[in-house]
Amino acid sequence: MHALVIGGTGPTGQFIVEGLLQRGYQVAILHRGHHEIEAISQRVEHIHTDPYDPPALASALKNRNFDLCVATYGRLRAIAAEMSGKTRRFLSVGGAPAFRGYMNPYLFQPNGLPVPTREDAPTVTSEAQDSKGWRIRLTEQKVFECIPGATHFRYPILYGPYQPVPREWLIVKRVLDRRPFIILPDGGLTLHSYGYTENVAHALLLAVDQPEASAGKIYNVADETVLSLRQVTEIIISHLGSAMEIVNMPYELAPCTRPLIMQPLTTHRVQDVAAIRADLGYRDKVAPAQALAATADWLLANPPQAGGMEEQVLQDPFDYAAEDALLRCWRQAKDCLAEVTFDPAPGLGMAYSGPGGRERSQAEFEN
Repeated sequence: MHALVIGGTGPTGQFIVEGLLQRGYQVAILHRGHHEIEAISQRVEHIHTDPYDPPALASALKNRNFDLCVATYGRLRAIAAEMSGKTRRFLSVGGAPAFRGYMNPYLFQPNGLPVPTREDAPTVTSEAQDSKGWRIRLTEQKVFECIPGATHFRYPILYGPYQPVPREWLIVKRVLDRRPFIILPDGGLTLHSYGYTENVAHALLLAVDQPEASAGKIYNVADETVLSLRQVTEIIISHLGSAMEIVNMPYELAPCTRPLIMQPLTTHRVQDVAAIRADLGYRDKVAPAQALAATADWLLANPPQAGGMEEQVLQDPFDYAAEDALLRCWRQAKDCLAEVTFDPAPGLGMAYSGPGGRERSQAEFEN
């Protein structure tokens, strides 16, 4: 069996390639050849061409056929058209921005993407709503026009080795720089679906193993467990042995937190993965807490270049002097607030019986 992976050297590529080799495939990866990674086996054929250039792609794949093609990179519309008739099975990767409201939370009233977001949730219907999401949605349609039996995956933001947008670096770098605090917006309670690279690759390989169950379908893929931004931060700083203070601040007062949120509001973006769980038996291969620790270790060993591409994409200036000044202003403002008392004091509601809540009606429980 022959498999073609278009990409192969990105965040999920090494795991997809290794999984295909374990399944007995002869694997070729098609990529520009600008960088190679040691994790790719010597048994893998490399086809060096530009997957964003349709004529170059056609020339590189002339007279070649494959049992399986996994397209994780490049101009997906052109790839689907080129591979039509050249592969028995086609798996493609797109993104969650196809959903209406993912990139533009103001499209919903109240603002924010509905939670959780299933595969059949509304998608972007016009360029005016969201130009990127519109292009992604059109690409999805083109894939199935060219290859009706394809399986398409809507990736979340990824984390793990080789991630070009390493959100976790924003926390790890502050630990390395011995910052005494990190500011989180609105309590850090925002929930965003993320996907650990090994978990997401595992999801694609499940579709390889179950072609009949997955053919012709679109799947959300992400970690089953969705952690809040605060939980992500606590896991990383605890793993790195830091005593960094987490400071809660309103989002509108804390522009330094925008790179952590990656959208204009602190509303949630949670992809429902029930379909891939039910159809293909997906479960997280690596628990998110363990995956975050591994990601932090990777970033320690492979820190992004200061001012390099990753930091440019993240758009965090790491302006610690400004953060210090902001914290001073915030604490001064809190100190100036007049103390307001309520009579009687507001409660948590009679339905709540946890710490600080309603006391037991009987001293002892009668079994």
